[in-house]
Amino acid sequence: MNPITPVAALFVAAALVPGAAHAQSMRCKNDLANVGEGKASVLQKCGEPVHRESFCKPVARTTDATGGAGGTTVVNVTPCETVDEWTYNPGRGQFMTTLRFESGRLAAITYGDRVK
Repeated sequence: MNPITPVAALFVAAALVPGAAHAQSMRCKNDLANVGEGKASVLQKCGEPVHRESFCKPVARTTDATGGAGGTTVVNVTPCETVDEWTYNPGRGQFMTTLRFESGRLAAITYGDRVK
């Protein structure tokens, strides 16, 4: 047996596993919503989503623990960043689309299952 055959079969099998597709833009009516745009711009172009969800994403911050002249250390803690996910149903035969906003900007567009 050729040693390349099992490796090739593994790559083919991995390619067949369904997963979410990512994009840099989403068509909305006669316009495009692009990664990097603000929520207001996307809302104007695409309208209201069918579902909205917000959650806190932990933010890793490092602070300087050295004391100042008085030996006092002030630490500002921001435990999380608000992330918003908007889901759009573009219609039958199209793919459910989730827009992820971080810091008020469109950070990712993910296509899910096809609408039946």
